[in-house]
Amino acid sequence: MNQLKDLVGKNLRQYGIMLALVVIVITFAAITGGKLVQPNNVAALIGQNAYVLILALGMLLVIIAGHIDLSVGSGVALIGAIIGYQMSVWQVPWGWAVLTGLGVGLLIGAWQGFWVAFVKIPAFVVTLAGMLLFRGLDQVIAARTMASLPQGFVNISNGFLPRFFGALKNPFAGWLIPSGSVFARNLDGVTMAIGLFAVLGLGFQAWRNRSSQKEHGIPVPPLSLAIVRWVLLSIAILAVTFVLSMNTPGATPILRGTPILLILLGILILVYSFVTSRTVFGRHVYAVGGNRNAALLSGVNTRLTDFMIFVNMGFLTAVAAIVTTSRAGNASAQAGTGYELDAIASCFIGGTAVTGGIGRVSGAMIGALIMGVLNMGLSIARVNANWQMAIKGLVLLIAVTLDLVSKRRSKVA
Repeated sequence: MNQLKDLVGKNLRQYGIMLALVVIVITFAAITGGKLVQPNNVAALIGQNAYVLILALGMLLVIIAGHIDLSVGSGVALIGAIIGYQMSVWQVPWGWAVLTGLGVGLLIGAWQGFWVAFVKIPAFVVTLAGMLLFRGLDQVIAARTMASLPQGFVNISNGFLPRFFGALKNPFAGWLIPSGSVFARNLDGVTMAIGLFAVLGLGFQAWRNRSSQKEHGIPVPPLSLAIVRWVLLSIAILAVTFVLSMNTPGATPILRGTPILLILLGILILVYSFVTSRTVFGRHVYAVGGNRNAALLSGVNTRLTDFMIFVNMGFLTAVAAIVTTSRAGNASAQAGTGYELDAIASCFIGGTAVTGGIGRVSGAMIGALIMGVLNMGLSIARVNANWQMAIKGLVLLIAVTLDLVSKRRSKVA
């Protein structure tokens, strides 16, 4: 009974984070006169904050295991500089440059993982040193901004899926939505198909997980709560799909439907959701973060787990570097500034425990979206950049405080 109560409590905390995101979106939509939720801004929100979503996936595992990584922003800049230098100076094919960037990311992760896992230097110190080291190397390589990168590479972050199914008539245009409104545009068939597939897939996965948990005697939340969760997530997915599907040719400015970057993000989120919930490595990460000594006594190779966590972080840093450089269309020494703070804040806002052992991919993604909506909403509202930093700092402090207070109350109960 207590296990079921704890499970319901954890789910309610997740719903609280989702509700906070909805409230923030509605608030900024009202403040900006609806500009925040216009199709072009929703597409831009995905592109501008892709790096946060990608880095948050890796940072989630790092924090769950009880570590921190302060070097990811500098790592993004260094890898981006290496990729840009190869394409701009050496005229290397962009596909080879991307593979090289991923290899450098793995090497960076292995370098830091070695010092943390085997030499037992605290991750804070190792990654602080890495932040300085990588930023210095970045400024040496990218002494000048390297532009005119190949179009194929630029399309990774700026390209869109072909419109295989053409445009569909908007069923709400003319009666629920005025004909002249930006939300009365025709719908992109490919985007709508992806959204419907995502909703069905989410329902199937939820049913499969629930059945598996019952078979193994694991407590599950009430069916009504599971249905409400699926309905709310489905509404959110369909709403975003509906808006993105209006991102079609013929609009002003001319836009293109589903960003390729959104597909990449979707694949990464699915992969890491599987890794954290259904693999031995994922269970070991939670075990190490929950109680390192107990995990060691249980036969978990804590050194290898720590090492692989940082190798994974290096890989995702490389992916974020590719996405960032592709979107900018150039490699700059100033790239990646503050990225580590956004990734860490996303995890904490999403409910990842400061003390380690607790965290979800879904929570980190919602936290990253909250950060993204704050960034874009405050920018559209023309709030001073200094106030933007202050507001994001307060949001982070409030999120961590609520997390700690809720844990103390649950212990007392």
